[in-house]
Amino acid sequence: MTTNLKSEEPGSMPTATAAPTRAPHGDVPTGHPDQGRVGGGLFDPKQLIRSFPEAVRKLDPRVMVKSPVMFVVEIGSVLTTVLAVKDPGDWFGWAIAGWLWLTTVFANLAEAVAEGRGKAQADTLRRAKTDTVARRLNGSAEELVPGTELRVGDLVVCEAGDTIPGDGDVVEGVASVDESAITGESAPVIRESGGDRSAVTGGTKVLSDRVVIKITTKPGETFIDRMISLVEGAARQKTPNEIALNILLASLTIVFLLAVVTLQPFAQYAGAEQSMIVLAALLVCLIPTTIGALLSAIGIAGMDRLVQRNVLAMSGRAVEAAGDVSTLLLDKTGTITLGNRRAAEFVPVRGTTEAELADAAQLSSLADETPEGRSVVVLAKERYGLRERNQGELTGAEWVAFTAQTRMSGVDVDGRKVRKGAAGSVVAWVKERGGHVAEDAQRLTDGISQAGGTPLLVAVEDTDGARVLGVVHLKDVVKEGMRERFAELRRMGIRTVMITGDNPLTAKAIAEEAGVDDFLAEATPEDKMALIRREQAGGKLVAMTGDGTNDAPALAQADVGVAMNTGTSAAKEAGNMVDLDSDPTKLIEIVEIGKQLLITRGALTTFSIANDVAKYFAIIPAMFAVVYPGLDKLNVMGLHSPQSAILSAVVFNALVIVALVPLALKGVRYRPTSADKLLRRNLGIYGLGGLIAPFVGIKLIDLVISLIPGIG
Repeated sequence: MTTNLKSEEPGSMPTATAAPTRAPHGDVPTGHPDQGRVGGGLFDPKQLIRSFPEAVRKLDPRVMVKSPVMFVVEIGSVLTTVLAVKDPGDWFGWAIAGWLWLTTVFANLAEAVAEGRGKAQADTLRRAKTDTVARRLNGSAEELVPGTELRVGDLVVCEAGDTIPGDGDVVEGVASVDESAITGESAPVIRESGGDRSAVTGGTKVLSDRVVIKITTKPGETFIDRMISLVEGAARQKTPNEIALNILLASLTIVFLLAVVTLQPFAQYAGAEQSMIVLAALLVCLIPTTIGALLSAIGIAGMDRLVQRNVLAMSGRAVEAAGDVSTLLLDKTGTITLGNRRAAEFVPVRGTTEAELADAAQLSSLADETPEGRSVVVLAKERYGLRERNQGELTGAEWVAFTAQTRMSGVDVDGRKVRKGAAGSVVAWVKERGGHVAEDAQRLTDGISQAGGTPLLVAVEDTDGARVLGVVHLKDVVKEGMRERFAELRRMGIRTVMITGDNPLTAKAIAEEAGVDDFLAEATPEDKMALIRREQAGGKLVAMTGDGTNDAPALAQADVGVAMNTGTSAAKEAGNMVDLDSDPTKLIEIVEIGKQLLITRGALTTFSIANDVAKYFAIIPAMFAVVYPGLDKLNVMGLHSPQSAILSAVVFNALVIVALVPLALKGVRYRPTSADKLLRRNLGIYGLGGLIAPFVGIKLIDLVISLIPGIG
C-alpha cells in the first residue's frame, strides 16, 4: 500500500533552500562532493606540527586512561624508561623506550589534530558572539539590560542595526536578518511571527524593520554556545559503537597482557629468559595500538566533516545512526522537486496551433510575477523562439495582474483580450462573454490533473468571440539527478519514501518520475509519526528532515532528525542535527557521511588487526631462535639481528599511526554500493594491505638500522 508523508497546505511556501556558499570555518570545501561518492575532509600536514604540543599535554595519565590500549603503551614507556636509566649504556633499551614514547605521542597527535580543527572552527564562532545590551519589554515600557540577564520568556525589541541578544522566536513583526556569522551565507533571510520562519539566533543582526522576540534559551545555552561546545569536542560523548569497540580492544589487550606475562616462565624453562624491555616491546606490538590510537580521532573527524558541510550534529550517536539508516523520509517540495511548479508544455484544443497558444500564453503571463507565470514566458521563448516582450513595448495595453481572488492574469491590447489562469476562472470568464469552451478542453485538463500536473487554461476574446485556445501544463520539476541518487540509495539497501500533502494521483506521478520506493500522500503530522514508528517497529532506523513546529514530534521520534536552521525553535530542539544552510536535499549526503564514518572505523580496525601478523614473524624468531634454531625459518624477512628485528617492529608500530592519521581524519572514500561489495573491497585493500605493508615496512626499517654504526 502506498502512503504519504508531509503536511503541505495548498499555497504554502515551499521549504526554503539556501545554496551552500562557505561555512564560517577555515578549511571548508565549498559545494557538494561528486555525485555518487563522499570524499574526505581537507588535511593539512602542518596541522601535525601545530598540534604536537597538545599531544604532549595529553600524556597526562588521567587523560590516557580513557583509552585502555594507549594507557598500557604509556605504562610500557615508563617501565622501559626506568630500565634504560638503570642501564644507561644499553642503547637498545633507550631506543625501545624512545619509540614507545613516540607511539604514545603519535596516538595523542591524531586526536589533537582532529580536536584542533574543531577549536579553530569554535574560535570563528566565538567571534560571532558579542556582549549585547537588550531592550527588554517591561509591560509597555522598554528597559536596557545586559544580554546575560535575559531569562526564558522575556520579550525583547530589536530594530535595524541591533544584534539579537539571545535565541528566541519572533512574536511580533517581520524583519530581514543577517545570519552570515552562523551559516556563512551572505544573503539576508526573512524572519516573521506566526510561521515556520520565526526562530532567530543570538549573535545575528537585524537589517531592517522592527521585531519583538520571545527568548527561549538561558544565557550560556544558546545555539552558538552549543555549536562551540560541540565542535570543540567538549560535549562529545563516545557513541555506542565506539564504546563497544573500546571494550573489544581492552579485552584483546588483557588477553595479550596475560599471554606476555605467562611467556616469561616458559622462556626461563627453555633457557631463553627475556628482558622486561623485550617483553614490553612484544606487548605493545601485539595489542591493537593502531586502531586504539586512531579511534577517537575517527569519531571527532566524522562530526567535523558534517560541520564542514554546515551541518551541526548534536551527538556522535546521530552521525553513527545516519550510517545505519535504512529508511529515508523526504519532503517532496524543496527536496525532491524544485519547489515551484513550472510550465512543461502547451496543449492546444482542436482548431488551434501550438504556436498560437504559446503566443497568447506568453502575452497573458507578462503581468504574472509568480514563478509559474514567469515559467510560461520562459517556455514560450525557449520552445517557440518567441522573444520575451516587456509591458512598456505594448502601447495602450491594459494589464491584468494575477491575484489570488481572480486567479487570472492577462492583457487587453489591439482589440484583443487574452487571459490565462485556473480552469474554473477562465471558463467562467469565457462564458460571461458568451463565448465557447471547446469540447476537448475538459478532457485535456482532466488528463493533466490525473498525471499529477496543474492545468492552466488560456483564452482570448477578439472579433471571433471569446474562446479557449488550450491548456498550459504546469508540473513539479524533479531536481536533476535525483532518480540516479535514489537508485544509488537502493543499491545501498536504503528505502526512500516521499512525503507530500498532494492528492494520491499527483503524488504517485511525481514518485514514479523521481524513482522513490514509496510515498505518503495527503500527509498529516500524525501520519508521519505513525509511519516512523511502523518502520522502527520493523527494526529499521529512520532519517527525516523538518522545519516546522508540527514536524517536532516526528523529528524527535526519528533516529536521525535534521532540522532546518530557518525553522522554528521547537523543530531545532527536537532534531539531533541542524542544517545551517536549510537544504533538505542534504539529508542524503548526511547518510553517506555517516556510512563513511562506519566504513573508516571498520577499515582501520581491519588494518590494525591484520598488521600484527608481520610482527609475530619479526619478534618471535628474535626471542627464541637461539634456543630453538628451527624458529629461524619464521624469519621470512631475513632481519639483521634479534635486536634490530624487535626495534624495527616497534618503530613500524609507531610510524604507521602517523601514516594513517590523514586517512582517519579525511575518511575512507565512500561509493554507494551493496554491503557485501564494500566488505570484499575493504578486506582486499585494508585486510590484505594490513598483512603486506608491515612486512615491507619492517624490512626497510631493519635495513636502515643495520647501517647505523655501533648498532648494525
